[in-house]
Amino acid sequence: MKRIALLLVLLLTTSATPGAAAPDDLWFDGSAVTVADGAFRDEHGREVVLRGFNVSGTAKLAEHRGLPFASTADARSSAAAMRRMTGANAVRFLLTWAWVEPEPRRIDHAYLDRVSEQVGAFTDQGIRVYLDFHQDLYSRHLFDRDSWYTGDGAPAWVVRAGGYPKESCGICVHWGQNMKSNNAVTAAVHDFWHNREVATSAGPIRIRDEFLHQAGEAMRHLKSSLSAEAFRLVLGVNPLNEPYAGRYDRGQDGPAWERDLLMPFYRQFRQRMDDAGWAGKPAFVEPLVFWNQNVEFFAEPGGFPAVPSLGDRYAFNSHFYDGKAQSGLLKPGKAADGEYAADFARIRDRAAALGTAGIVSEFGHPVAGFTSDKNPSVLKAVYQALDSRLPGARWWAGAAGSGPVLSGSQWHWDVNYGRHHEVMNDNPDKVRTEGDAMNDEHFSAVRVDDAGNHVLTVEGRVVDRLFPRAVAGRAVAFAYEDRARDGGAVLTWNRIPDAMPAVRALVGAGQFGVLVWRGNGVAAPTELHLPSSFPPASTTVVSDLAAVTGPPAHTGAEPVAVAPEPGTPGVNRLLLSTRDTGWHFALVTNAAPTGPTAAARAELAAWAGATFR
Repeated sequence: MKRIALLLVLLLTTSATPGAAAPDDLWFDGSAVTVADGAFRDEHGREVVLRGFNVSGTAKLAEHRGLPFASTADARSSAAAMRRMTGANAVRFLLTWAWVEPEPRRIDHAYLDRVSEQVGAFTDQGIRVYLDFHQDLYSRHLFDRDSWYTGDGAPAWVVRAGGYPKESCGICVHWGQNMKSNNAVTAAVHDFWHNREVATSAGPIRIRDEFLHQAGEAMRHLKSSLSAEAFRLVLGVNPLNEPYAGRYDRGQDGPAWERDLLMPFYRQFRQRMDDAGWAGKPAFVEPLVFWNQNVEFFAEPGGFPAVPSLGDRYAFNSHFYDGKAQSGLLKPGKAADGEYAADFARIRDRAAALGTAGIVSEFGHPVAGFTSDKNPSVLKAVYQALDSRLPGARWWAGAAGSGPVLSGSQWHWDVNYGRHHEVMNDNPDKVRTEGDAMNDEHFSAVRVDDAGNHVLTVEGRVVDRLFPRAVAGRAVAFAYEDRARDGGAVLTWNRIPDAMPAVRALVGAGQFGVLVWRGNGVAAPTELHLPSSFPPASTTVVSDLAAVTGPPAHTGAEPVAVAPEPGTPGVNRLLLSTRDTGWHFALVTNAAPTGPTAAARAELAAWAGATFR
């Protein structure tokens, strides 16, 4: 058994504050991120975890002409607020076919200029961006002016050319039921996948081919309009949001549809990326949207089981929403410790089987209205499942089976929340102002108050989290106890074992995280985002790191330090510098360092030695 030497580093002096960081501390921030060895990795070989939000559902609306923000100034203030309030390092940025190509074979380059400016507002904050060609229910133009529902995606000219039947979902209690019950939607989606040829003012056009054309033109425009520095922070593209068949052909099921229609489309999209200068960036490909539903009667098989491999040019991109919790009937209570461990294990396992990195690009829960009382527990449980395969009650005993840490983008960050002016389905008698202004949803994690301040609508401890931004090697295990508040209660799910009383005393009632990683010898440090509740002057780190011989210049002589993150001031990260291929771990807490540290070191040594060999 390998002995693990421990060093307790108490970051209690002003020398550890962001102001003391050397300029070279930031040399690794602007590197490109690709997929390698089953993970997102930067140019320095570090495993990168991407955490942030979708920006935003406003892009699905006509209100601001398909843009997430009313102006570039709004985008800039929103990006700065997101960094300051959550420490996000990545966003999924929505754009739609309807606004890229409003008429056949006419690309709206002015729209793409605005997209580029708003993307740049996030890359200027050091936030990485992946684009998402979004659709819901195929197109808003399928829906009648007085419909209960609406969609987004395809332009009006495609719908006109299709000649689809009058839309109706019948008795639907959720807008998503249109995907299976609305004949206009299912017919249009089926036509897309079968590349139906339609007559247009520009001549005959095949629908799927035209989608690929506009996507290629959009990517080419953005590549040329973004600065080289900004483009390096662009991660890749989600080719199409939440794909589904519309209706299956005779004898077809989800896995066969994925293999025969969806993957060929993704390969064509991949070629368009290459042609537009995006060859070094992955395509964030989603399987059949119903594959990981936790409402059994709505779920369908999928997840690319009939696809042999994706490899490094793709990332496995899934969504997850707790449909049972949202229903209020199928799961009356709140989420509990380990609630989504099995659901997110499926995502990890599918990504690993496909030989690529996994990401959950949408998740969330309503912040207002029916079932919104479940929001703190649902979000806590989702982030717990992103962090680890294990519930908190079993984490310490089974930490060797905890990883990998999953990337994710919460739905969503809408600074227009509650103050929209959306003319639903172009009907002036149906102006939507409340919530997300889209199918009666309330998911935004932020709102802007009357004074112009950004205010969270969710529990801040859930979304501003300790997480490993970059790991110099491979994250083997990670867990974070955020002690989120749910009304008057504090939710504590990760309980340090009775056999580690000194560690429990050291942490006390504080928030804490534990990271275990295997180094790969790179010079750049392992980084953890420090939430605002972890000010440097009261952050305690218990780590195995001793003095490093010949340390890299960006950390000085200390193996443990605090430095600013890129972007708006006051956002910090913990740097843990190693240049070897051994095992390492760090426990980080914001508790006052009054506990028995020597005994805690001994307990952690015994635990690490017994768990990681």
